[in-house]
Amino acid sequence: MASSVTELLSEIAELSEPLVELNRLKAAVNSVPLNTLRELATGLRFGVLFNLLESDDREQIDVCVAILERFLQSLEPICLVQNYKLELQKGLQHSDDRVKTLALTQIGRISECADAVVTVLGSPEFIKEMIHSIGSERISIANELVLEIANMSPVSLEYCVNGSFVTRLLSELSGDDVLIRATAIEMVTTLAQSQHGRQYLAQQGIIDRISNMIIGAKSDPFSSFYLPNLVKFFGNLAMVDSPQQICERYPVFVEKVFEMIEGQEPTMIGVGLDTIGILGSCIEGKQVLNKTGTAFQEVLRRLGSLSCNASTDMRLRCLDTIASLLSLQTDQQTEDILGMTESWFHALHSRPMETFRSMSSQPFPDIHIGALKVFTAIASQPWGQRLMIGTPGFVEYIVDRSTKADKNSKDAKFELVKALVNSKSIAEIFGNQHYLQLRAYLQEGPYFVKAVAVVAVEGGE
Repeated sequence: MASSVTELLSEIAELSEPLVELNRLKAAVNSVPLNTLRELATGLRFGVLFNLLESDDREQIDVCVAILERFLQSLEPICLVQNYKLELQKGLQHSDDRVKTLALTQIGRISECADAVVTVLGSPEFIKEMIHSIGSERISIANELVLEIANMSPVSLEYCVNGSFVTRLLSELSGDDVLIRATAIEMVTTLAQSQHGRQYLAQQGIIDRISNMIIGAKSDPFSSFYLPNLVKFFGNLAMVDSPQQICERYPVFVEKVFEMIEGQEPTMIGVGLDTIGILGSCIEGKQVLNKTGTAFQEVLRRLGSLSCNASTDMRLRCLDTIASLLSLQTDQQTEDILGMTESWFHALHSRPMETFRSMSSQPFPDIHIGALKVFTAIASQPWGQRLMIGTPGFVEYIVDRSTKADKNSKDAKFELVKALVNSKSIAEIFGNQHYLQLRAYLQEGPYFVKAVAVVAVEGGE
């Protein structure tokens, strides 16, 4: 069948009315597995098929588009750019939307391939035509594709701006439709992933506008539709830029996150938890949170309460957030930072070790694993190790393999053991006997099962 594809393609090039042969080629192409077609297509040129798109015969265009969709889908994005860039650019200018959609679909694949994108950046005219076509009202294409292009480089962003797409997007931030506003904020967040995108948003005053939107949300009864996206915008901005600079310049962001966690709306609480979990995952973010003083202490107490009394889903998100806040790399463990995380741990509950120890013994695997993540977060820190060794039965619980547990629970406990064993202070704080027990557990792996001797009884069947 592969040979017939080659033969038909050659035959079509010689015909003035190739519709019958095109339909035969379509059937042949669809019958060949994609992997086989990829090997075949790499050595072919489809100029004849692209040329046949220049026709008033709608059926001929339909069949050609179907064949090219199959052929081009089998090729790697880098191959598309290297061999069919001009054809795709011409397809963007076509009067038939089916041809435009074909070109845009393949461009979407190109935008997801780093090597192919680099090649595209060397063709500003191609990018310009791409933006112009995407901005057309006659064709529908995902906005994410435009944002991918805008994030490629300052040049591609300029084309997006000149094509009015970005301007239209930014205007939707203050539109009357709250759902469109929420979507616009989400897209602006994507644009902020690139440095040139952030610079553009700052120059246009968009970051200040979003900050003011958070302030204005208090008096908007429909703010719940878009407020989470406003907070996510600043959360992402802080992580790709600088937590300290963003939080200090836009204090309303942190205030709103704390307010969401202290509130009663589950959706808002969840967004707040996720945001401080991300923010507190880096050392700079931890220091920013700590600078808020008593306000963050109140948040920590709220986290402690939620971890015990909320719905299961909320408890899990809360435990993940706590683990993120308390985690410290070894090279970050200065005296001041260790003192900070220790104070945070004790702010969660009046008896935090007993509380999390109780959770880790519950029959609910997810809660059990969540508590183990918290212990793993503090396992490399000397104060955490001292709390563990000072809790009766804790070491015995860690190395106990007799309890029935699923794979994820075993993996979670193994991570805790690994964090302890790899710590420089563990032998001194836990003592040699316990240290050797933990090291043996680590060497045996997470799924080790101790052999049980079977004694034969004389006369037994």
